[in-house]
Amino acid sequence: MKKVFFMLMIAAAFTSCNNKQSSEQASGSDESSTQAAGQSAVQDDQSQKDVVKVAVGSKDHTTLVAALKAAEYVDVLSNAGPFTVFAPTNDAFGKLPAGTVEGLVKPENKNALRNILEYHVTTSALREEWLKDGMTIGMVNGGKVTVTKSADGKIKINDANVLAAVPASNGMVYVIDGVLLPPAK
Repeated sequence: MKKVFFMLMIAAAFTSCNNKQSSEQASGSDESSTQAAGQSAVQDDQSQKDVVKVAVGSKDHTTLVAALKAAEYVDVLSNAGPFTVFAPTNDAFGKLPAGTVEGLVKPENKNALRNILEYHVTTSALREEWLKDGMTIGMVNGGKVTVTKSADGKIKINDANVLAAVPASNGMVYVIDGVLLPPAK
């Protein structure tokens, strides 16, 4: 009896594998011909937004979103995390020398852009109350930023002021008024 049951299970497995292959061939799709969309393609209007969707939903972060797309980091930062992202506003990018952003988003400058963006991300979800004056935070690019917290609770990351803190499903987004430039190596 056990032998018969086992044989039926094997036959069922073979049949389902063959059916899947046949249906893929009939529909003209297979894994090699379709490009998989990443985590950023998940549509969910009910759950809390991830760090990328927080930026995408902000009219003040269109430059950051364009940079994330150029660096191909949208899917990476849409994953589970946790991440803390220090998100410069459009005005912060506007303070950089003319042509800087336009140059960085060119394909040949992708590594430099990635280095700068990685200097804005750490792999933990740091809540505001955890940030202490003088604290250093290791960033994804291997560099460190320094937190300054005044007696009245105002926070700076290096020389950039924190304007707002926005919780996300996969971490925290801190809106900042400056672009963090990694120190030269």
